[in-house]
Amino acid sequence: MSKKIRAAIPHHEREVAELRTDRELAVEYLKAAMESLDDPDDRAASLLALRTVAEAYGGLGAVSAEAGISRESLYRALSAKGNPTLKPFSRC
Repeated sequence: MSKKIRAAIPHHEREVAELRTDRELAVEYLKAAMESLDDPDDRAASLLALRTVAEAYGGLGAVSAEAGISRESLYRALSAKGNPTLKPFSRC
């Protein structure tokens, strides 16, 4: 007896889709990510959350253009490598 298995949606794709359709969820998601940025143990997860929200709203290029900063600066700031900070955006 063969059973058809439905294709699952990858978690990341589902998360992006939910953030795109539920702006209140995206705001709460961003707040939680921002609160965790100062904790070195949580920083990578926080940056990933910020990148996920950026992806949900057009990608890093669209978000950087809307914010008036370079895509490269945003990409570096949200990179989990090195010692990422949001200092480049403190004047925004």
